[in-house]
Amino acid sequence: MTTPPAGPEIERLIHLLARLPGLGPRSARRAALHLIRKREELLGPLSDAMRQAHDRLVVCHVCGNMDTRDPCAICADPTRDQGLIVVVETIADLWALERAAALPARYHVLGGTLSALEGTGPKDLNLDALVDRVAQGGVREVVLAVNATVDGQTTAHYITDLLNSYGVKITRLAHGVPIGGELDYLDEGTLATALRSRTDF
Repeated sequence: MTTPPAGPEIERLIHLLARLPGLGPRSARRAALHLIRKREELLGPLSDAMRQAHDRLVVCHVCGNMDTRDPCAICADPTRDQGLIVVVETIADLWALERAAALPARYHVLGGTLSALEGTGPKDLNLDALVDRVAQGGVREVVLAVNATVDGQTTAHYITDLLNSYGVKITRLAHGVPIGGELDYLDEGTLATALRSRTDF
């Protein structure tokens, strides 16, 4: 019988780290070893930060973002354009758009997409709250920033139908050639979309 290389506490740490995206068993062991070696600098502060996040994180009742306050910092920011809502699938998508810092908009997190394969229907998404926000008035444009997948586009069409009677402008993210992209390396679908969505120069 093989003796475990570490005590149960360390094995549990490794096991939990391995469940994080992008970390397999080997990467988790390396990360755990690094944390243990830097116990005072990293392990203690990380443990404290995670405990505080666990205790204080809440879901924003307005947009579905996660923050330590409700409404979240974005919804509570008076400098944001109150008439512009960007609809995203996940909080990760919201964070990605915020990093781009292209629009001082508000957001709405759906919590996924419609998917017949996975059994995700309209009631499983944060759609009613989106309709309520638009119905209250003051929203002039809804940007559908969903992924360019079959489920993403199905969800976009469904939302368009839901909001059709409210008189708001509905737009979507442009699809096509990325900045710095070379045509020879792009797939046919991206090239076809870029050609159909061509703009004046």
